[in-house]
This record gives sequence, C-alpha cells and structure tokens, in this order.
Amino acid sequence: MTTDTTFWAPRAWLPGGWRDAVLLDIDGQGRWQRVQPDTPAPDGVAKLAGPVLPGLVNAHSHAFQRAFAGLAERRESEGDDFWSWRDRMYRVAGAVDPTMLRAIAAQLYSELLRGGYTQVCEFHYVQHQPDGQPYPERHTMIQALIDAAADVGIGLTVLPVLYERAGFTSPKLRPDQARFHLGADAVWAAAQAVQAQAHARLNAGVAIHSLRAAAPESIHRLQRLTEGFSGAIHIHVAEQPAEVRDCLAATGLRPVEWLAEQGLLDARWQLVHATHVNRAEIMAVAHCGSTAVICPSTEANLGDGLTDIPAWLKAGVPLAIGSDSHVTRAWREELRWLDYGQRLSLKCRNVAAAPEAGQPATAERLWQSALTGGASACGEALWGIHPGARADLLVVDLGDASLAGIPPSRLLDALVFSSPGRPWRDVMVAGDWVVQDHHQRGSSERQTRFEVAMQQLWVDTP
Repeated sequence: MTTDTTFWAPRAWLPGGWRDAVLLDIDGQGRWQRVQPDTPAPDGVAKLAGPVLPGLVNAHSHAFQRAFAGLAERRESEGDDFWSWRDRMYRVAGAVDPTMLRAIAAQLYSELLRGGYTQVCEFHYVQHQPDGQPYPERHTMIQALIDAAADVGIGLTVLPVLYERAGFTSPKLRPDQARFHLGADAVWAAAQAVQAQAHARLNAGVAIHSLRAAAPESIHRLQRLTEGFSGAIHIHVAEQPAEVRDCLAATGLRPVEWLAEQGLLDARWQLVHATHVNRAEIMAVAHCGSTAVICPSTEANLGDGLTDIPAWLKAGVPLAIGSDSHVTRAWREELRWLDYGQRLSLKCRNVAAAPEAGQPATAERLWQSALTGGASACGEALWGIHPGARADLLVVDLGDASLAGIPPSRLLDALVFSSPGRPWRDVMVAGDWVVQDHHQRGSSERQTRFEVAMQQLWVDTP
C-alpha cells in the first residue's frame, strides 16, 4: 500500500483528453481530491514514471470460465456453436468448488489488473453445491469471489443472478443447471449481503441471466425490490438468434423490445451483448438511458455475430466492454476488436470514428464510451481522473516496444491498435499501488494455486 497521497504526472488523461503536468491528491477514502493540470512538480512530491490513464471497468465477467479459456477450441462433430460450447462449459460450472473458485478468480483478477482493468463486474450464477443444495453458509461462492478480489486488490461489483428456468417453454432448470437457481428475493438478499460488506473496492448490483432463464413475474418482482436502489441491473440479452426467435414466439416481441415495452429499462440497466438488435431497439435503449455491454473477444470466440456499433454510437448509448469468458483479458484487445469486427463486416476502416462530429480518432471515441459505460455498469456515479472519482490509474511504460517512437498526441491510438506489449508499468486502485514496475505481490503463489485447481478440473483430459 502506498503512503503517498500526492503525485505528479507528466501527462494525464482527464475529462476532455490529455493534459500536461498534472498534480494529483488522494483523500482518505481513496478518491481523487484535487486534479490540477499545468502545474510544475512541487518539491518532494512523488513523480509518476510516465503518462497516466484511468483504469477501465471490465463490465462483464464469469470468473470461473477462466478455467475453460483455450479448452473449447476443438470440434468433434459436424457443427459447433454457442449452445454446444455452453454444454461443455457446464462441466466446469458443475465441478468448481469454493476453494477452486477463489484460486481461479484470483488468477483472473491478477491478469485483469495487468490488462488495464481496475474494476470487474462479476455476473455470478454458480451459487450452490453441484446438486443444487445451498452451502451451509449460503453465500459461500460469492465470498470466494470477494476474497479473491481482496487478495489481488482489484475493485469488484458482485451481481447475483436471477436464474430459475431452462427456457421460455421449460419452467424448470436442467440437472446441470441446478446449482444456478436463485429467485428474485434471494438475489436481493445476496446483493444486500454484499452491500453490507461494501468498501472502496466492493459494491453490489443485481442481474437477470436472460429472458429465457427468468419468468416475467420474477423480473418484475426484482424490479420492485430494487426501487430506490442505485446499483446496476445487468442482463444477457439478444446474444443469439435462437433467443430472439424464442422470445418472439413466447411474447410476440424481440428481447430488447420486450424490456422496453414492459417499462423496465432505466439508467441502471446494462444490456450485455445486445448482438441481435434492430435500430428501433437501439433507439429505445437510448431513450431510457441504459448501457450496452459488448464483449468482442468472447462474442467472436462463440460465433455470436456483430452488433451495430455505428448505430449504438450514433444514438449516444454508452458502450461498456467486458471480457466475459476471458479468452482475452486486456481492454486494449477488446477495444481493438470492437472496431475490427465492424471493419471486416463493412469493409472499411475506422468505423467508430466520427470526424463530422469532431471525433476523428477511433480509439478515443471507443475509450470515452467505455469509460462512461463502465461507470454505469459497476455502479459508480463518477469514473476517471477527476475529483470525487475513485483514485484508480494506469501508468504507461513508454519503454514498451509497441509504443516506441509514437508521438505523444497519438499515444492512445497506439495503445489500442499497436500490439502486443505490456504497457502498464504501474496500476493503482483506490489510492493503493497493486502493480509497481510490472510486479504484483503474490503473483507466483496465485498462479500455483490456479494450476492446482486446473489439474483438479482437467485431470482426465488427454
């Protein structure tokens, strides 16, 4: 933990872009108290080793799936899609225990910090024992995640998930989904239990797995329970064409259309994936002030398809990013593929740029959207390097080969579109250094525990 509360940065990304010679003060709650650009470095103040950026929020995570990354890349039958991947993923979901989960999550969260994330939103649905019976301590699996985040020093938003049926026409869960079951009242109780532990790096929201996995009356019940609650509400929505077709058959409406028609959406709602949406649905989301959470590397890995990024941006909907199944664990790659997917589909470059609106830089437009959307997704009223926001930052290592010779005005462009590399020399969360000079305390021990968990999960794999 740092004992300094005042720092000086040669450059910093503040609201509005880069500013030079920035003096930074941190208050006793781990938040920025003073952010003063164009200030010569005072004597005795700690000088940061490079330009600084805010940390980014990872707006969608299933931590246990880190143990599945790289292990679903073979096809033994004629076809392979999201649904066949899901069945294989359930092997991990059914086997992981609290000790394994803590080890897996700690390894993941350590990697996310090195990837430039300082807060992660944990969309948590592995609640009970494999047979569906609650643990003696009901929130044992949630506590494993909280303990893992504390071990590493990352910020955590816990999102207990409403999950009660297998599909629109399947009112019960499958046997391999038994440990996921949580009704609306239990979700709210879990969120309150997390909130009772809340501190500078920990808070709570709630989540609904999907429209197919939760009955309408339960969704409305959760909405009533959360009246007056400022935390975020997350939902997987319109990730797969089959989900859209099934929703149309069951309700007569598309998934996002149904949420809007029911009067559910507001600024707390985070629509995860939102891949198969039309322009009218995008405009409805914009009207309600909700956020879309896009997970480019996972959506590519699963063959989900591409959402309409230009339409979301034009409508003014913030686009948070998440790493979901954690096949990649760095926001640079997520932002890069947010635009690259569009380039491949539309056969043009710099799709997210908007020179007609004075936003010619693709990286900057995506970055600003992710900062805004990430704050909403994790339940923080403020995010970034400005007074009142949590004191998170990334110190750029200008000695990294991917940044060599880059003009200072194009640094963000190179961070997103030039790779590979390890550009973050130091990482701060809530005023504490959790990475210094590329080093994390306890990283080798965490990796050893992760390897033990992996051996337990995959002992029979040839």
